Amino acid sequence: MTWSTHNVVNQPHPLSNSNLFTRDVALCEAVAREGAGWDREWLASVGLQLGSAESLELGRLANAQPPELLRYDARGERLDEVRFHPAWHLLMQGVCASRLHNLSWQPDVPPCAMVARAARFILHAQVEAGSLCPVTMTHAAIPLLQTHLPPPYAGWRDSLLSDRYDAHHVPGSQKRGLLIGMGMTEKQGGTDVLSNTTRAEPLGARGPGEAYRITGHKWFFSVPQSDAHVILAQTPQGISCFFLPRLLPDGTRNAIRLERLKDKLGNRANASAEAEFQDAIGWLMGEEGEGVRLILKMGSMTRFDCALGSHGLMRRALAIALHHARQRQVSGRSLSDLPLMRAVLAQHALQLEGQTALLLRLARAWSAPASEHERLYARLFTPAAKYGLCKAGIPFVAEAMEVLGGIGYCEESELPRLYREMPVNSIWEGSGNVMCLDVLRVLKRQPGVLTMLHDEFDAVKGCNRHFDRRWRQLRLQLARPQEAMARDLTQDLLRLAEAAVLLKVAEPPLADSGCARLLDARGQRVLSEDLCSRLLLRASAA
Repeated sequence: MTWSTHNVVNQPHPLSNSNLFTRDVALCEAVAREGAGWDREWLASVGLQLGSAESLELGRLANAQPPELLRYDARGERLDEVRFHPAWHLLMQGVCASRLHNLSWQPDVPPCAMVARAARFILHAQVEAGSLCPVTMTHAAIPLLQTHLPPPYAGWRDSLLSDRYDAHHVPGSQKRGLLIGMGMTEKQGGTDVLSNTTRAEPLGARGPGEAYRITGHKWFFSVPQSDAHVILAQTPQGISCFFLPRLLPDGTRNAIRLERLKDKLGNRANASAEAEFQDAIGWLMGEEGEGVRLILKMGSMTRFDCALGSHGLMRRALAIALHHARQRQVSGRSLSDLPLMRAVLAQHALQLEGQTALLLRLARAWSAPASEHERLYARLFTPAAKYGLCKAGIPFVAEAMEVLGGIGYCEESELPRLYREMPVNSIWEGSGNVMCLDVLRVLKRQPGVLTMLHDEFDAVKGCNRHFDRRWRQLRLQLARPQEAMARDLTQDLLRLAEAAVLLKVAEPPLADSGCARLLDARGQRVLSEDLCSRLLLRASAA
């Protein structure tokens, strides 16, 4: 055919083959500032790899071909296995090589390992977020397992600290790397784990490290292909924590029956199952009745990862929108040069500047648990960050879709997948109200938390009038915190924490604009042309 209907022009190329780390100036600065500059070379290398067209295609494939449950083999024998697309396994090799599941617990790791891990987590989230679920739970479980690993599985310690991914269905003692899942939620309870009906009965002696028979179910059994799960079950002393291996010490399958995989809105590359325990064998971790206390230690870490993951998704959405706007022409001008679009993009870049600064500051607090000030900072602002950042992600990605227009709404774009991925971080590990009630609990029950807040916020008092006014108002609320106002209180705390970090580390024009965006009751202000240019350059440096 020698004729055509039209020539394809003014259609931007997709964003690929870019360095996800070096192009994010705010992240580069925060890594150095918060004590993890030693990891810059690794981050730059991983950022280049993750930004490649090949890595991005792996993320697409893993979601386009979700996992499949194999309940039986050809002979009718129970399998209870999950089959993944090869892209999933390649992604898992990458996250394990980056040690997202154990970097913080390495015996010879440099200082501020949590900061380096947070940066690595943000980078991986931009490619495929579902593969972060297994490493998130493993990372949170390792400190608990280092203390409470049952005697038959004592040989797992080295493999838990490995950088290898091993998907073989063999005993853990024969594997090069191990992953741990979690099982808390039941049909009748959800967040209310005290209403769990799964029960545990001792096979012999009672007590820590002893074997129990587990009977019951889990409505959400995360990452069912894991080598073991940390679960909750009822004992005479109350909710207790158990180590539930996939294979028993003799290599036989534990009686964990996978009923089905969840058909989820997003997070489709990752498997979430419904499971039943038909006299499965688990080992008690800690004392009977200590389950909630032990699980909460894990929960705080996984909540921090939820905030990191949402931020990574937002970062990718902004990068896609900026890349498109710089190529797309409207009336002979680049879309990114039009004043209104430029203002929208700059405001989103400013939003991520504050988030990046806060999250890496929070990671530093996680790196210094021996400091009471840092412990309280992490304990308070982790649920606050999960609440605020995870909720902010949904409208953020929707706005990025608008920058691209119709093609941003189509599956060929990455944005629909990012949009579907966003709500899970708000829901998993406790939804919005749970996070706000946890913040309230910290304010009421943790001695010294108000002193910590004064130390943090008074350090920048007088630097910005919006900050000073909101801090005065918040001090009055903190005197008598009310449950019905927990959402407003949590949001105010988070905004002040973000503004305080910006006032400490950012240039005055950027810090002042960030404070106005966060704290000025009149809403967003028009940014100067110079600041717009600077923000957009920092958001996607060449």
